Amino acid sequence: MGSERELVRLLDPSGNDIGTADKALVHTTDTALHLAFSCHILDTQGRTLLTRRALSKLTWPGVWTNSFCGHPAPGESFEDAIVRRAAVELNLEISSITSALPDFRYRAVDASGIVENEICPVFTAVYTGPGELSPNPEEVCDWAWADIVDVEEAVTATPFTFSPWLVEQLAEGVYTGGRFPLTQPVEG
Repeated sequence: MGSERELVRLLDPSGNDIGTADKALVHTTDTALHLAFSCHILDTQGRTLLTRRALSKLTWPGVWTNSFCGHPAPGESFEDAIVRRAAVELNLEISSITSALPDFRYRAVDASGIVENEICPVFTAVYTGPGELSPNPEEVCDWAWADIVDVEEAVTATPFTFSPWLVEQLAEGVYTGGRFPLTQPVEG
């Protein structure tokens, strides 16, 4: 990881930018509302990539979640941020980025008391690359391609083993009847 600080965009309750904060300092027991995104990657067989958060992560270490998440930098489009984080977290290139839940927002408190408080649009993307993935061990400690119906069943049976944002995204219909909902292309 470089020495350059990563800034997150702080938001007011209506979703308007009101400033920035250092990502390393923003996640506390009183986390300010900020902008993020979640991305679910599909492969050419229609499976989704689940990742298990590294045990060193500040929030929800070791839980299973969607493919990856991140924070768009000031002035950075969602599409550019998604491509950047796919490379950083999973060392892969993605295509066909589409919006799935554009108005997703959540607040959750993990077992250590750290709060996530995000306006967090949800996207899907396609992985068509060859070979095995090689995730960044600072971000991901395990991963699996899974059938969407199996994901829905696992989250229903054991929601505590998954990130709260994945559980809420499922409840809001990111997977509908075993498939992703109709989505719209992202505009740069």
